[in-house]
Amino acid sequence: MVMEYFKQAREFYASKGIGQKIGFGEKAAVVVVDFQTGFTNIKSPLATDYSEQLRATRKLLDRAREKSVPIYYTITSYRTDRKDAGAWGKKMGGIFNFLVEGSDWVALDERLGRLDSEPIIYKKYPSAFFSTPLQSMLVPDRIDTIVVTGCVTSGCIRATVVDGVSLGYRVIVPQECVGDRHEVPHEANLFDIDTKYGDVVSLKEVLNYLESF
Repeated sequence: MVMEYFKQAREFYASKGIGQKIGFGEKAAVVVVDFQTGFTNIKSPLATDYSEQLRATRKLLDRAREKSVPIYYTITSYRTDRKDAGAWGKKMGGIFNFLVEGSDWVALDERLGRLDSEPIIYKKYPSAFFSTPLQSMLVPDRIDTIVVTGCVTSGCIRATVVDGVSLGYRVIVPQECVGDRHEVPHEANLFDIDTKYGDVVSLKEVLNYLESF
């Protein structure tokens, strides 16, 4: 029922000229959003089982490393007094009680196999770009395409995608590499991303693209 709804909505958008492909550019970077233990370790009260998404992302990262494509990670973390959480801290208070600087929940999931040369960017708000150095790190390499993976689709993934396209990047989301706490917001936001802000494609398509580097 849900997928049929999105099929009809996609046809409606297409009739208005909305939802065309943005395509891949010439130089890419991979941005892995918040695949940290607070969200991926099932012992955490905030966690969801992202095992499949992590495996898919690892395939992507291994290919990126082979092709010398830059990889950046984000982690969400806060001071113990949460003064850096702002108004969002009032909306999402349950999250901020756990994602405290220095805790086990703000460590990157080891299944990603991060290398020391791959930067970790600490953020306070949904977008990987907002009040972080990510943009200034991408510009010197003349990056025009960002491949976004991680969690959650309806929150930090969507926010990163919207900011990414607003800053002029071609934004690509491999659907096997992102996840959410619930199927409905996950599918709804993949639809929104694909029709308005970036391209939602298969992991295979992204791997083939990186093979050309």
